[in-house]
Amino acid sequence: MINLRYHLVSLAAVLFALAAGIAVGAGLLDDAGATLNNDDQARPDISPAIAGFDAAYAESTSPGLIRNTLADQSVVVFTTPGARDAEITGMMENLQSAGATVTGRVALTGKLLSPSERQFAEGVATQAGGDEISGDGAYELIGSALGRAFLAPETGETDQAARTIRSAFAQGELIDIVQEPEQNATLAVVITGPSSSEDADYGVVVSQFAGAVDASGAGLLVAGPVSSSEDRGIVGRVRSSEVASEVSTFDVTDTATGRIAAVLALVRESAGTSGAWGTSRSADGPLP
Repeated sequence: MINLRYHLVSLAAVLFALAAGIAVGAGLLDDAGATLNNDDQARPDISPAIAGFDAAYAESTSPGLIRNTLADQSVVVFTTPGARDAEITGMMENLQSAGATVTGRVALTGKLLSPSERQFAEGVATQAGGDEISGDGAYELIGSALGRAFLAPETGETDQAARTIRSAFAQGELIDIVQEPEQNATLAVVITGPSSSEDADYGVVVSQFAGAVDASGAGLLVAGPVSSSEDRGIVGRVRSSEVASEVSTFDVTDTATGRIAAVLALVRESAGTSGAWGTSRSADGPLP
């Protein structure tokens, strides 16, 4: 039954793309870049009726697709500058529908993700993390510190070391804790926004610390809208980096059906299978 449902989600996405006049390739949506804006209303080139179909189809099928797929797991949500509220909220709701505990939401700031601030961020990480972190390079140390602050192999109460690192990163304006986690999470999701002029640098930085964050828990997913997998996008940069085989990526969070599939990508990641799913720029096909 689950395989049939996978086909139904793929079929729905294809219908959505075709009806919007978008070329469909090997992935859930092709490179044409069908997106929805912050309010999940259709852009002028996408019929509101199609956008409504996508949302309604996702709502009716998501319970059977994702219910209890992340039971006994906990997830911390990181966001990068430009990530859109509707996509963040939708992802967090889907994670909860999948049975996961969303421990908190943390915004990674432009200061953290700017290569020009590398020395400052490394200094904060080493001073706050001390013997609790390790790594061969600056961003490995930064990723190790973020992992120690928010993740663990098992869900548990936040200890003093984690609180110290969180406080130092927040005071240094490297992160903005939107929703304070009271527990460590077993999994992490990084939600990005559409490709922008800053993303080429941001993506390189995320790629360099993602492996260390991933190693602190049971898995990491980097997810964003269609354009995020372009060469300069954050998802695209992660996919072309050395960490590509260690973490999972998904690039259709700008549709309701895509946000369901993103949860399934995290399920695969939590089971030890990393991959790149979504549009035709995804090496492993449309669906996990």
